[in-house]
Amino acid sequence: MLGSGGVRGRLPVAMRNRDFALLVLGVLATNLGTQMIAVAIGWQVYDIHHQAFDLGLIGLLQFAPVFVLALPAGTLSDRVSRKLMLAVAAVLLAAVAAGLVVVSEAGGRALWPFLALAAASGVAEAVSFPAMRALPPLLVERSEIASAVALESVASQAGTVAGPALGGLLFAIHPDVAYAVALALFTLAALATLLISQHGRPPTPARSVHPIQELLGGIHFITATPMLLGAILLDLLAVLFGGAVALLPVFAQSILHVGPIGLGVLRSAPALGAVIAALLLVRVPLRTRAGPTLIAMVAIFGASTVVFGLSHWFALSLAALLVGGFVDMFSVNIRGTTATLVTPDRVRGRVGSVEAVFIGASNQLGAFESGTAAALFGTVPSVVAGGLITIVVALGWTRLFPSLARLGRMSELRPLGDDRAAGAGVEPARGPLVDGAATRDSTAG
Repeated sequence: MLGSGGVRGRLPVAMRNRDFALLVLGVLATNLGTQMIAVAIGWQVYDIHHQAFDLGLIGLLQFAPVFVLALPAGTLSDRVSRKLMLAVAAVLLAAVAAGLVVVSEAGGRALWPFLALAAASGVAEAVSFPAMRALPPLLVERSEIASAVALESVASQAGTVAGPALGGLLFAIHPDVAYAVALALFTLAALATLLISQHGRPPTPARSVHPIQELLGGIHFITATPMLLGAILLDLLAVLFGGAVALLPVFAQSILHVGPIGLGVLRSAPALGAVIAALLLVRVPLRTRAGPTLIAMVAIFGASTVVFGLSHWFALSLAALLVGGFVDMFSVNIRGTTATLVTPDRVRGRVGSVEAVFIGASNQLGAFESGTAAALFGTVPSVVAGGLITIVVALGWTRLFPSLARLGRMSELRPLGDDRAAGAGVEPARGPLVDGAATRDSTAG
C-alpha cells in the first residue's frame, strides 16, 4: 500500500502545492453548488409560466452585474488581496443559496425573487472572476501554469458534471434540499479560500497612473494584443450563438420528456466531456499548433450544437452535448493559458475582468439570446441556426486574426511588455513574444 508520500508523488506537480490544492477545492465546491442551483432554478422558473423567455431573463440578470462591475472589480483585484475577494464572493453565493431556500419554502410561484437572486449571483461572479484569473500564477511555477489551468478546469467541470445530476436528484426530493446543500458547499469554498497562505496581493505600482487609465488597463492590453483579443472574441461568439444550455429545461420537458433528473443528466453531459478533455490536457499538454486547434475545436462545437438541436433521441442529445463539452475545453484551455502567460501580473486582474465580461456575455447574455430567439423563432430552429453561425464564424477567423491562427507553442509565450504594458498602467516587462506573431499584427494596425 502506498504511503502518503507515494500518493503525493503521483499527483500532478501543481497539486502538490498546498495553496493551489485549496484553491482547486474551492473551485470544485463553488461550481458544484452553482450547478445544483442552476438546475433547480431552471426547473422552477420554467414551471412558473412555461416560457423560454423567463430562462433568458435569468441569464440577463446574471450578466448585468458582471458587465457593470467587472472593470472596478478587476482594478480592485490589482490592488488588494485576491484571496479575500474570492472568499467574499463565496460568502455572497452562500447568501444567495439561503435566499433561495426562503423563496422555495414560500412556494416559488413568483418570478421576481429568482431574478433578484440571479442578479446577486452575478455580483459574486463579477467579484470573483478577475481574482480567480490572477491568483493561480502566483501559487505555481511558470512551467506548471498550463497544467494548473487544466487542473482548475478539471475541478470546475467536475463540479459541473456532478452538480446538475445531484441537483436534479435533490430537487426531486425537495427544492429546499438542493439549495441547502449548495449553501453548505459555498461555505466550504469560503473556508478553503481563507486557508490559502498566499494573499495574492500584486506588487505596488512603480509609478502613479491616472484612475481612468488604470480602470481601462485591461481593455487597452487586450485590444493591443490581437492574438489574445481573437481568442477571447472567438470564445464569446461560439457560446453566444452555439450554446444551448439555457434551453435545456425546454428540451427536457417538451422535446425529450425526461423530467428533472433527465435535465440534470443533460446539463452534466457538456461538463463530462470537458473533464475528459481537461484530464487529457493535464497528462499531455497541447504543445504545438495551438491556434489552428482552437479554431477547429470551435467549428466542431458548432456542429455538435446543430446535432443537439435536431435530435429527438435522448442518447444522441447526450452524445452531442458530450462532444461539445470536450472540444470547448480545448478552447478554454488555450485561451486561459495564453491570457495567463502573456499578461504581466500587475494588470492580470484587469485583464481577467475584461474576460469576465466576455465570458459572462457568452454564458449569461448567451442564455438571454437563446431564450429570446427560441421565443421568436422556436426552440429547435434557434439552436440549429446558432450552431451554423458558430461554424461560419470559426471558418472566417483565420483571416480576421492571423496571429491567433499562427499560434504554435504556448510554452514560448512570455508576458508582453513595450507600449501594451505601459498603456495598461504597468511597467514594461521583458521577454520574447510567440513567433513574433503579436508584434506583426499590432504593427500592421
